[in-house]
Amino acid sequence: MARTAFIGLGVMGYPMAGHLAAAGHEVVVFNRTRAKAERWQRQHGGRIAGTPREAAETAEFLFTCVGNDEDLRSLAYGEDGILAGLAENAILIDHTTASADVARELDAACRDRGAGFLDAPVSGGQSGAENGQLTIMCGGEETTFARAEPVMRAYGRAVTLMGGAGAGQLTKMVNQIAIAGLLQGLAEAANFAVRAGLDTDRVVAVISKGAAQSWQMDNRWRTMVRGEFDFGFAVDWMRKDLRIAIEEARRNGAPLPMTALVDQFYRLIQQAGGGRWDTSSLIHNLVEKPARTG
Repeated sequence: MARTAFIGLGVMGYPMAGHLAAAGHEVVVFNRTRAKAERWQRQHGGRIAGTPREAAETAEFLFTCVGNDEDLRSLAYGEDGILAGLAENAILIDHTTASADVARELDAACRDRGAGFLDAPVSGGQSGAENGQLTIMCGGEETTFARAEPVMRAYGRAVTLMGGAGAGQLTKMVNQIAIAGLLQGLAEAANFAVRAGLDTDRVVAVISKGAAQSWQMDNRWRTMVRGEFDFGFAVDWMRKDLRIAIEEARRNGAPLPMTALVDQFYRLIQQAGGGRWDTSSLIHNLVEKPARTG
């Protein structure tokens, strides 16, 4: 069993750290809101660190799962930061969905300390984190991945090395680009079915057996039609992810016309007060009357 630390006990990190503890690993946690760390400790045991540096000092594997690039930098650098406490040969594994640039930056900083780094964003949402069924796409050195992969199996259904530093983040961008278009298509299809007077349950039962089938269809069609958007990944976070992908595309020359359009559709959802609704709420833009308010 490994000595681990987990920084960032949000909707994803909280259960992920719990799976590490359940697997028998020693877990130290740090969260900016200490009350959440205390609640996690009451539920799972372990120890609470006072600073990111303290969390890193005894860890063989240190995991982070926070909001964005700047959150990562604020935790990584400085006298009380992760890098100040990260031991030689330890591995920093970042599960944040962030830019490839910050992944490469942290990889270089860890190398300078004789430590390893993996950018390892996840897919599967809150339910995947809670059930220990996440898909984890990693960037980094093969030897570093080989050491860390068995530990990530505590909450990862599929854990795959995609290439060097930054490749995990780039793969997550591909994932979000694909999901954005799929959800808009699903919203339009569901709204069309309702306006056509079809039995939507019967429609789903038929088309989900063919080429239109997807996880989003199986899990979100009915709640979309009912205007229920309290599931999974929030619009605010999706827009952050799409912004990262669009910025990367400007650098590599990949046209993203659909992604840019869906990003603006999500902006309309935010303006309607739905920033915390889940990403299936795109249907809200299409109905004559809002599916829900507030």
